[in-house]
Amino acid sequence: MNQRFRITRSMQENNAEPSISLEECKHYFTSKPDFTYSQVFTVKGPDSSMSIEGDFFMWKHGNVEIPFRLYMGDLYVAISNEAIVPQMIEIATDLRADVVEG
Repeated sequence: MNQRFRITRSMQENNAEPSISLEECKHYFTSKPDFTYSQVFTVKGPDSSMSIEGDFFMWKHGNVEIPFRLYMGDLYVAISNEAIVPQMIEIATDLRADVVEG
């Protein structure tokens, strides 16, 4: 099972922007060449598929797409590959946010 992490500002005191906005994410991720925005994430299994609606910033890593999901002011990502960790830390640093498990 993958670990899930949250990029958040909710733990910071005296922060004028306690949540990460959709507009802020769209602006930030447009500057990242291997990210695209999607309002639907589809998981495909051997016999079926499931679509989840939301705000997803899809990171293309090799031939795999990894979703960073914006939900209620935080970005969520599951660590399914070691390469996600430095990317997650870079995003959190750039957005002046913290990384917490959960």
